[in-house]
Amino acid sequence: MTAPVLAQALPPAPPQPGDGPEDARLKRLFHESDEASLARNPINGIFRGDMRRADQVGDFFSDRYIAAERAAAQKDMAELGRIDRAKLTPTDQIAYDVFRNQTEMSLKGLDPAIVALTIVRPMDHFYGIQTFYPEFASGQGAAPFNTVVDYENNLKRNVEYARLLDEAIGRFRQGMKSGVVQPKLVVRNMITQFDNLLAGKPEESTFYAPVKKFPAAIPAADRTRLTAAYATQIRDVIIPAQRRMRDFLATTYLPAARDSVGLSGMPGGAKLYAYLIEQNTTLPLQAEAVHQLGLSEVARILKAMEVQKQAVGFKGSLPEFFTFLRTDTQFQPKSAQQLREGYEAIGRRVDARIREQFSLIPKTALEIRPVPAFKEKTDAGGSYQGGTPDGSRPGAFYYNTYDLPSRYMWEMETLYLHEAVPGHHFQISLAQENAALPAFMRFGGNTAYAEGWALYAETLWPELGMETDPYQRMGGLNDEMLRAMRLVVDTGIHAKGWTRDQAIDYMLVNSPMARTDATAEVERYIAIPGQALAYKIGQLTISRVKAKAQAELGAKFDPRRFHAEILDTGALPMPVLEQKIDAWIAAEKRRA
Repeated sequence: MTAPVLAQALPPAPPQPGDGPEDARLKRLFHESDEASLARNPINGIFRGDMRRADQVGDFFSDRYIAAERAAAQKDMAELGRIDRAKLTPTDQIAYDVFRNQTEMSLKGLDPAIVALTIVRPMDHFYGIQTFYPEFASGQGAAPFNTVVDYENNLKRNVEYARLLDEAIGRFRQGMKSGVVQPKLVVRNMITQFDNLLAGKPEESTFYAPVKKFPAAIPAADRTRLTAAYATQIRDVIIPAQRRMRDFLATTYLPAARDSVGLSGMPGGAKLYAYLIEQNTTLPLQAEAVHQLGLSEVARILKAMEVQKQAVGFKGSLPEFFTFLRTDTQFQPKSAQQLREGYEAIGRRVDARIREQFSLIPKTALEIRPVPAFKEKTDAGGSYQGGTPDGSRPGAFYYNTYDLPSRYMWEMETLYLHEAVPGHHFQISLAQENAALPAFMRFGGNTAYAEGWALYAETLWPELGMETDPYQRMGGLNDEMLRAMRLVVDTGIHAKGWTRDQAIDYMLVNSPMARTDATAEVERYIAIPGQALAYKIGQLTISRVKAKAQAELGAKFDPRRFHAEILDTGALPMPVLEQKIDAWIAAEKRRA
């Protein structure tokens, strides 16, 4: 899982050998579109180190913002239509195709019929502003706290955070009138999040953390002034805004929220889910087809799990083996420190083998961190936040220590491959370090590619010397099973009327997942429909084109060249990626 999509303000991508007038026009369009987007979405720039609008968060709940996003996408499509694709270099033809694909998908999401189903549900417990902004403003997130100006900009952004919470209440009220509301389950989870944010004194707040540890360069007088300003703002602005949202959710919105958990139980839900499937997978797939694909993958992986059960000499049934993996204390970490040291050791082992498979290695450093306490209960078992292209902020692999006995050590190797190396850390860092790409390809992307790559990275365990222990291999199969079950469960919930408990039971029957993890997963699918489909669809696409390349190239196939080809142009929609690899296979055949 990745953090919010990154975006960056940079000069236009520099001319490359072979560029002509059409390539220059295309790069100019990309740059102007990116600059306009950053003006509308200033927080995206901060995530990547662009501080020109660092005193702003954005206005993304307003009608004006939605209209501006729609007008910008329409303008971009019109400008793109004036560029002759046939006159572009091969790399810029890929960029053209990606930009067109992404802009067309943006316009679908900005269709008034879709907006009416999304803007009135402005927050959930997974992607709401309350899930990332408190850490962003804490001194431990993406926002810098190096100068007095940084601290003052944060005070200004905090005011906007409070305003956005109030605007979100207005959007929720609109949804109550139209009948388009969140499930009660999602609302209760948000209430818990706000309870956590409101707990304790102002000086114990996440928002107070920056003034507990000033950089040496901040003068004493400014420290005194800023400390007082932060305490006052937390007491008079942030806490009241969070309290208003919490009380609104609990007393007004919860009674109006729906009992059903799937989109099929919401007006317009089927139309929205069809859009979300395409948005997340980059393919116009039907829910029933995805469901059946998931069932077939689950059956295949169960057979592979049976082999590992026999390898360790377990005498019971597969469900009994799952229970053993969940409950035997030998698999449960004794401390958070043991988890951290374990991940660090895995990282060293992967690094020793990584150049056998990869010629492109990120310059961006990687840090290993625990998930912040305020959101660990509802957060994933692992996640990744990208660094900055200039190296001023490293990438971060987050591991979750909530309910420590459920953080099984047999899942550590596969989780590291997915979130860190060669998963998200490679995919995100290599793209944003490539200054030859336009910004939208360096820092944007799609879930099918990003999560498909990370799941594909897990399949490289033999080549990287991982999962040599049958229990660690079970961890890898468990992760693969999770992504297969997502195809079944997500479509089950949102297209076939499955309940929360039905979905949790399905995951427990078909894997050794802990109930804590299965519950968090199902509640995630309920909150963000369609996103969970992207992993397996993306991985299957990458694995398929790799198999095709291996079959057609034979001894000429070099995994380092293949991985460079997959990674060196950022996150491509699946149809564009497949076209690129077909062209690469043809070029490799011609190569001496």
